[in-house]
Amino acid sequence: MSRKMYRSITVMTLLAAGLLWLTMGVSGRQSGNSQPSTKNGEWPYYTADLKGTKYSPLDQINASNFKELEVAWRFKTDNLGTRPEFKLEGTPLMVKGILYATGGTRRAVFALRADTGELLWTHSEFEGARAVNAPRQLSGRGLSYWTDGKGEERILYVTPGYRLVELDAKTGSKIQGFGKDGIVDLKVGVVHGSGQQIDLETGDAGLHATPTVVKDVVMVGMSMKEGMTVVTHDNSKGQVRAFDVRSGKMLWAFNTIPKPGEFGNDTWQNNSWATNGNTGVWTQISVDEELGLVYLPVESPTSDFYGGHRPGNNLYGESIVCVDLKTGQRKWYYQIVHHPIWDYDLSSAPILADINVNGRAIKAVAVPSKESFLYVFDRVTGQPVWPIEERPVPKGDVPGEWYSPTQPFPTKPPAYARQAVTVDELIDFTPALRAQAMQVTEAFKMGPMFNPPVVSKVGGPYGALTLGTTGGGTNWPGAGYDPETHTVYAQASNSQVVPIGLTEPPAGFSDIKYVLGVAGRPFSVSEGPGFGSAADFPQPQRGRGGAAGARGAAPTAPLAPAAAPAPAQAEGAGNRTTVQGLPLVKPPYGLLSAINLDKGEISWQVAHGDTPDAVRNSPALKGIDIPKTGQGGSVGLIVTKTLVVLGDPQVTTTPEHPRGAMLRAYDKTTGKQVGAILMPAPQSGSPMTYSVNGTQYIVVAVSGGNYSGEYIAYRLPADVR
Repeated sequence: MSRKMYRSITVMTLLAAGLLWLTMGVSGRQSGNSQPSTKNGEWPYYTADLKGTKYSPLDQINASNFKELEVAWRFKTDNLGTRPEFKLEGTPLMVKGILYATGGTRRAVFALRADTGELLWTHSEFEGARAVNAPRQLSGRGLSYWTDGKGEERILYVTPGYRLVELDAKTGSKIQGFGKDGIVDLKVGVVHGSGQQIDLETGDAGLHATPTVVKDVVMVGMSMKEGMTVVTHDNSKGQVRAFDVRSGKMLWAFNTIPKPGEFGNDTWQNNSWATNGNTGVWTQISVDEELGLVYLPVESPTSDFYGGHRPGNNLYGESIVCVDLKTGQRKWYYQIVHHPIWDYDLSSAPILADINVNGRAIKAVAVPSKESFLYVFDRVTGQPVWPIEERPVPKGDVPGEWYSPTQPFPTKPPAYARQAVTVDELIDFTPALRAQAMQVTEAFKMGPMFNPPVVSKVGGPYGALTLGTTGGGTNWPGAGYDPETHTVYAQASNSQVVPIGLTEPPAGFSDIKYVLGVAGRPFSVSEGPGFGSAADFPQPQRGRGGAAGARGAAPTAPLAPAAAPAPAQAEGAGNRTTVQGLPLVKPPYGLLSAINLDKGEISWQVAHGDTPDAVRNSPALKGIDIPKTGQGGSVGLIVTKTLVVLGDPQVTTTPEHPRGAMLRAYDKTTGKQVGAILMPAPQSGSPMTYSVNGTQYIVVAVSGGNYSGEYIAYRLPADVR
C-alpha cells in the first residue's frame, strides 16, 4: 500500500471515528459546560483527580458482589508497535463514555468505547533513533485530558523521545495550533553542565508519567536513564515546565538544581551544581486548583548511590517542593533525604487531604515513600503536621563521599512497612533457616535505615544490606485516599532486600568514581526500565530454530525492573541474599495499610497477595503450616465508596485457583478481604473505575512473564447489577 493511500485511509478512519464519537450516545454524563469528574462516574485524571486520591464514590461493585465480576471486554496492545510489550504500566482515563489510554512498544494512544472496548482511533509517532536512544521506552503510564467545557476536547501525552503531543480527543488527529504541528519538543531547553543544550536525538531525557493538566496549563516533569551505572555525573538537569494548553507556549520552568543566585545553590558545594544532573520529577504531579499550588516530588541527583562529586545536601534532590501554578515560583520545600545516596526517589503522587488534627482543620499534603514513611505537611505553609526530627545516622567510609550527619524522621504516622534488614526481621520459619540467614548476612554490612553504601570487596562485605530503598515501600504506583474518612491506603513491598555495593567502573565507561557493582563479578550496566523495548530498537537475526537473540529481541519474559539489579547480581554462593531460594526476611512480603490522617495512626494492616509458589512449594518448608505471606512488589490501587481494590504483583498456582493472579477487594474499614477474581497475569498498571449507562466498570492493565500487555474491563452480570 502506498504512503499516500495509507494517509487517505487514515484520514477517513479519523473522520468516521469522530462521527461515531458524536453519535453513539454512550456517555456517562450529559455534555455541557461542566468539567469531567469522578462525581459524574468518570475518571478524568491518572489519579482520578488533581489531588492524587484515586478515589471514586461509585458503589455498584461492593463487598456483596465483587466475586461475581465478569470480563466485559479486553484490549491487547500487541499490534501497537513492531512486537508485543510485556510490561504494560498504563492507567486509562474515561470521559463521556470514551476510554483513552497508551500502550504498545511505540507508545501509541488510542480511544475505545468504554462500554464495549471497541477501538475508535489510534495515534503513534514514529521517532526512529530518538526513541531507540530514549531513557524510558515502555508504553508509559497514561495520558491527560483537557476541555474548555464547551465542546473542545484534547488529549496530551509524552512520547518516548520526550515530545509533548496534543490530539483532538474526537479523532486522534494532532492539534496543528499547538507547538509546531501539534508537538512541543521537550528536549529543547534541557541542559547539562552550566547551561549547555543536550543533544536532541541522544540527550538523556524522557518521561513515563502523564502530563498534569489544570485549567489552561499543562505541566511536564522529566526523568533520565537509571542512575545506578550512568556514564557521567554531568547528566541532564531536572526541570518542571508549564505550557499553555492551547498554544504550547512555555509559561515557566522550575530548576530542581538551583543556579547561582537561586535559593539552594549553596547546598551544592564546590560549584558542583554545574557538573551534576538528574533531580527530575518523574512521577505524578498533584495540584490544589483553588489555592493555585503545585506539588512536585523530586528524585535523586546523579548518581543514585555515590555522591562524592556533589558534596552538600543537594537541594532539591529528594524533596517535596510547592510552587505557584501561575509563575512556578517556589512557595516552600521540605527535603526528605539530605545528600541522597540510597535511591529514595520521591516516587508517588502527593495526596492532598483536608484533615482535622486535635480539633484543628488542616489543608494537608501527604507523601508516600519508598522508605514507607508517610510525610504529612500543611500544604499551604509547608510545616509538618506532626514533628519531623533530625536524628543522627551512620556515616560511611567510601573514599571521596560526603555524608549528612542527620536525616529527617517523622514522629507520626509510624512506618507502614520495613525500613531495614535487622536480625529480628530475618527469616524464622525454623531455627535452621534463621541460622542460615545469619550466615548469609555475614557477607554484607547490616545496619539501620540509611545504612550507607560500601565499596564492595571479594569475601565481603559485598554491599550494605538495605530494604525500602530502590524498589521497596510504595513506589510509582502510589497510594490512595478516602476523603470521607480521611484515610490513606498504601500498598508496600516489604521484602526487597537490596545490597548496595560500589565498584570502580571499567576504564572509559564513566567519569563517576564509584558505581553499583559486586566485587569479583563482571561489571553489569543497569539499563533502566524497558530499555531496548522501543518499537524500532534494532532486532538481532533469528537462527534457524527461530529463537530470539540477545537484548532487543521479542522477549519471552518481562524486562527486569530497574529496582532489582542488585539482588540479581548478589545471587550465588558467597554473596547470595536468599536462603534455600526463600526470601532473606520473614513474611509478610507485601502489605496493604490504612493510615488515619486525623490521628496519624495505622488503622489496620493486612498481607496482600497469595503466598508465592517458591515459598508454598519449598522443600525446606515441607510440613510447616505457612500463613498467607503476601507478595513483594509495588502495585497501585483504587478506593471506592466501600472498597480498596488492587491486584497481585505475581502469578501463583494454588489449590484455590489455576495459574494466574488475583484482583482483590478489601473492606476499607476493616481490611478484610471480601472478594477476589482471577486474572491471567499480574497487575502491572494501576486500576481505575467508571460508570457508563448505569454500569460500573473496573479496568486494570496486566502483563508479565510470557503474557503480553492487556487492558481488561470487569463488570457485574446484568442480573446482579
